[in-house]
Amino acid sequence: MNFPALENKNFRIYIGGQFISLIGTSMQQLAMSWMIYKLTNSPMWLGFAGFSAQLPMFVFGLFAGVIVDHVDRHKLLIWTQALAAVQAILLAILTFTGHVTLAHLIILDFTLGTINAFDMTTRQAFVVQMVGSKKDLPNAIAINSSVINLTRLLGPAIAGAMIAIVGEGMCFLINGVSYIAVLIALLNVKVSPYIPPAFNPRKIFSNLKVGYEAIFKNEHLRAVIFFLTFISFFGIPYTTFFPAIAAKVPNGGATALGWISSCVGVGSLISALYLSNRRGAPTLARIVGIAGIAFGLFLMILSQLEHFQFILFSVFTTGMSMMLQLASSNTMIQSTVDDDKRGRVMSFFNVALLGIAPFGSLLMGFSAEHLGLHSALLINGAICLVGAFIFYKKAPSINEYILSKA
Repeated sequence: MNFPALENKNFRIYIGGQFISLIGTSMQQLAMSWMIYKLTNSPMWLGFAGFSAQLPMFVFGLFAGVIVDHVDRHKLLIWTQALAAVQAILLAILTFTGHVTLAHLIILDFTLGTINAFDMTTRQAFVVQMVGSKKDLPNAIAINSSVINLTRLLGPAIAGAMIAIVGEGMCFLINGVSYIAVLIALLNVKVSPYIPPAFNPRKIFSNLKVGYEAIFKNEHLRAVIFFLTFISFFGIPYTTFFPAIAAKVPNGGATALGWISSCVGVGSLISALYLSNRRGAPTLARIVGIAGIAFGLFLMILSQLEHFQFILFSVFTTGMSMMLQLASSNTMIQSTVDDDKRGRVMSFFNVALLGIAPFGSLLMGFSAEHLGLHSALLINGAICLVGAFIFYKKAPSINEYILSKA
């Protein structure tokens, strides 16, 4: 295996810190979703929790992109990681003292979502700044995805066992402490200074227009963003309801939830490793279409399953196909955008990916509450399948455009 991006010392330091920190993040995500379901026993509340966590991306995501293009990205990333650590420690204190309530969980979920609205766009732009070479960018994005998904494999497995032994509070505490690793890494990363253009608050909407036009006046990138938005609304929210799925299997509980989440991580990791070893221009549109078809199909299959082993295989496959879609879409857009517009363009990507998902979570939660979780998954899977077939027909022209920009 060849990973040219890892030849960059700064990228190695950064990715090592991210690995430790993201294990803690995955542990907190699973512990929080399990605690919410344990308190409410309601798929609708799971949907609302997903809504509260991701709504800030919809509200602040586009403005975050403007800010990222006009400030020191390195310093901003240190601030967002430090604030996320404070949020995790506060959640741990509330849990250990027995004062945590559903309202606390929802508010802190919203708080972390607000931090992530700025953090996610900053990280995407900062990775490009660290790597420097546009040729190594697809490899860097794929390695970053591999690390994220390896932690999604390890974190939930550890959290599931830990919740059963010592409770959710320890997961929150470990996450808070894990941010020390990424903060140390960021303080040791030495990058060429990014000299941002002067920021004029009065021109914030004209700055947004630059990012908008870079995507939506290009029919090929517009198709990628529209399909990402579609999958974000109808597909991605299915992960919000893993606690409800885990609770219904024989002897289900936090440990079963850990297994389900880890299997998604295994599938996602395999996809990310495949993309990191792929060579040549990032002509990935056909792969996105095929992965979308597989995702819709296996989401429909998941809706009909009751045996735990089959559920694990199904979420493994949905995780693998979902990561192929998301990481490939990211790579296609990042490989064609100018660096001075990167923050604003990627803010549109993030809003399409995470800013639309909260509304999908609400809809799926409402459907699951009134039609049953199995019916909600079946309907959403069928809709994703139809959308993927439509995108697949557009894939050849999108790949031709990417080749012309390579």
